[in-house]
Amino acid sequence: CLQQAKEVIPSAQHKETPVYLGATAGMRLLRRQNESAADEVLSSVGNTLRSAPFNFQGARIISGEEEGAYGWITINYLLGNFKQVSGWKKLLYTLKSLSETSGALDLGGASTQITFVSKHLSESPENQLYFRLYGKDYQVYTHSFLCYGKDQALQQKLARDLQASTSTPNSSLPDPCFHKGYERTININDFFKNPCTSDKKKQLPFSQLYIKGEGDYQKCRESIQKLFDKSNCPFTSCSFNGIYLPPLQGDFGAFSAFYFVMNFLNLTNEPNPLALNKVTSTIESFCARPWQEVKTAYHNIKEKYLSEYCFSGAYILSLLENGYEFTEDNWQKIHFLGKIGSSDAGWTLGYMLNLTNMIPAEEPASPPLSHGSYVGLMVLCSLVLVSVLLFAWLLFHKPKCLQKGIV
Repeated sequence: CLQQAKEVIPSAQHKETPVYLGATAGMRLLRRQNESAADEVLSSVGNTLRSAPFNFQGARIISGEEEGAYGWITINYLLGNFKQVSGWKKLLYTLKSLSETSGALDLGGASTQITFVSKHLSESPENQLYFRLYGKDYQVYTHSFLCYGKDQALQQKLARDLQASTSTPNSSLPDPCFHKGYERTININDFFKNPCTSDKKKQLPFSQLYIKGEGDYQKCRESIQKLFDKSNCPFTSCSFNGIYLPPLQGDFGAFSAFYFVMNFLNLTNEPNPLALNKVTSTIESFCARPWQEVKTAYHNIKEKYLSEYCFSGAYILSLLENGYEFTEDNWQKIHFLGKIGSSDAGWTLGYMLNLTNMIPAEEPASPPLSHGSYVGLMVLCSLVLVSVLLFAWLLFHKPKCLQKGIV
């Protein structure tokens, strides 16, 4: 990455080019497990970046709420939703077009974030963020679920299945979220060292667990849905695990792993927003394919990643439907985004924009007319002025014969 930056950025500008490092959920988990180890990682990375010819501005672990907010800033910035229209041009736009923003849905390996503008935030102040951008106020809801990224959710599911299993003496665990014919071996000690699974630790008479795929989408969904605790909600409405969720509002951009998984399943090239039943049937069909067939069809993808697309697809549907309360009625408001223009959808651009103050709180002062319009108006005024002067000159310099009425 640094080498690529050296090649792309002119050498004369290296010293004045700022470099920022933000670490996300993986490092938040490491900090929870071993704070000194997390500090050592940041220190080591910081030393490497300081040795580069750029202007290193520091490295830190950002919070889940920050990650969600920066993702929201990124997609709305790239979509042009923050640009204010001033002067007479406001007459050309409706109030709706000026006030709309898109919500952000982010899915990583260790966490997931949901962020959107909402008027219903009084119930849960800890989920509120306020922004003033280009002279406009935004009241934003955001929440980050650590351990609910796709990789850690799989670990949680396996731990829960293992905890509930009554056939553990043979060290084999059937799993409907892996293709039929697929097998995987898991080291038990390493498995339960994970902060996302340690609370489900179980004494077992073996050190290796053998996972055997079944390829059953419906059973997979049933297993995944147990990850979302919907039993207790102290608010008028919740997502899961007792976390407040206001009514969903507007369109949503779903990026990172949301996009990568849907793109793998060829569900991102549709001309119109995806229907929920189309997504469901595609994932169900993929999960039903035998492992050997899948391996042959996608031989260029590493087996570890390829084997988890069935789970990831089913998990995304469960998270969006059971977790975030999307329904068939508002499903088509979700847009799976890899890039917006030539820029990646994700939290990193929003992080950089915030640190460099590239989005002003107040709308920059601008002339009511563009340069071209201003020049055109000046030319018109000049022509009118010349016409008036010419008329006045003719009026006061009529030939005497005309003044006396003599032909």
